Amino acid sequence: MDRVQLRQRISFDAARLLHGRRVGNYHDARWQAARTITGSFLPAECLPTDVEIRVHLQQLMGSLGTFPATLPGPGTPEDSDLPEDRFDHYLALLLPLDRVMQSADLHPEGDVLYHSLQVFELTRATHPWDEELLTAALMHDVGKGIDHRDSHQAGLTALSGFITERTRWLIDNLPSAHRMFEGTLGSRARRRLATSESWDELDALAAHDRDGRVPGRRVQQPEEALNVLRVMSAE
Repeated sequence: MDRVQLRQRISFDAARLLHGRRVGNYHDARWQAARTITGSFLPAECLPTDVEIRVHLQQLMGSLGTFPATLPGPGTPEDSDLPEDRFDHYLALLLPLDRVMQSADLHPEGDVLYHSLQVFELTRATHPWDEELLTAALMHDVGKGIDHRDSHQAGLTALSGFITERTRWLIDNLPSAHRMFEGTLGSRARRRLATSESWDELDALAAHDRDGRVPGRRVQQPEEALNVLRVMSAE
């Protein structure tokens, strides 16, 4: 298996260890899973982060209907710099979305991954150089593959430490932008959004989110979309 597949396998097995209470923290779960799968030393880039393991743990709990009051909290990055392996983390969050179907009335295009890739393409057409906005476009719905009860917060939690503050703001305020479009957002919240520095980009993202629902529209593969962001981040 390649590096991404190995990270996902270790992450899933570590989540199973935590869920079965056979270990009590992410560090031990990660290394026990890695030793069981490979039986040899692995470089750091082959090991999943705490957040990747948490995502699989939430998915496992959701599939079994066993959501506890609290989950072990992932470690916090030591500094504010985004990790170099964040694109592997993004891919791990995106891939399960092809199995998450949405209401056919609201989303005739089908699964969440296909929708997300459409939103990415539409945003890229209008804002090709805005890496933070493009990241928000691609990753805005990842929580739907984690916790259907509160997908918005689940997505923000899974992305914590892997996105910039502006990208987080764009994703966090996307529901409010939709309510503004529908005319159901309060006047104070409307003023707050409309005077925000990134309001124009948020408004564009909301429009693309509404428009990214076309059956049969041609999109890139998730790996190709992430490579666009990877190249932008290196420039």
